[in-house]
Parts: sequence; structure tokens; C-alpha cells
Amino acid sequence: MGSDRIAAARRARVTGRVQGVFFRASTAERARALALRGHARNLPDGSVDVLAGGSEEALAELLRWLQHGPPMARVDRVDVEVLDPAQLALPEGFETR
Repeated sequence: MGSDRIAAARRARVTGRVQGVFFRASTAERARALALRGHARNLPDGSVDVLAGGSEEALAELLRWLQHGPPMARVDRVDVEVLDPAQLALPEGFETR
């Protein structure tokens, strides 16, 4: 995967006890290990928004990981949206916001 070309992209909204438990930092660490680009950010309703782009395989692995998250988290639900990577401007790496 070149730095400008992303094969696939997903947005996931993770609900449960996912703020204040290192969810964003752990998600970023996992995403970086999978060579994904994007971000994880807290939303006002207590959920976490994860936007990620990269290979289909890496995205599938991240989505599996999001089902449970880090040890202190309690994930109740993960809603996933398939996005067109050509329509996104993703950062070069994976950020927390």
C-alpha cells in the first residue's frame, strides 16, 4: 500500500464503557501495528468514533479487536459503516483526537 493509496475504509462507532479506559490510545496502538491510517475520537454521547483506512485484512483485524477493546473497556456495540476510501482525506498515520 502506498502512502496515498488506501484499499478500503471503515467508520466504527463503539458504545459501552469506552471512554476513560485508554480505548482511543489502545485503538491507535493496534491500528498502527496494522499499518492503518485514520483516527479515534471520543464523542459527546460517551461513544468512540474510529475512522480507519488500509487493507481489507488489516481493517477486519481492527474491527475484531474493537469488539472487546482494551482490558478495562466494556464494549456493548460496534456499528460499522463501509466508506469509499477515494472520498477520504486520512492522516498519514493513526491519531487520537
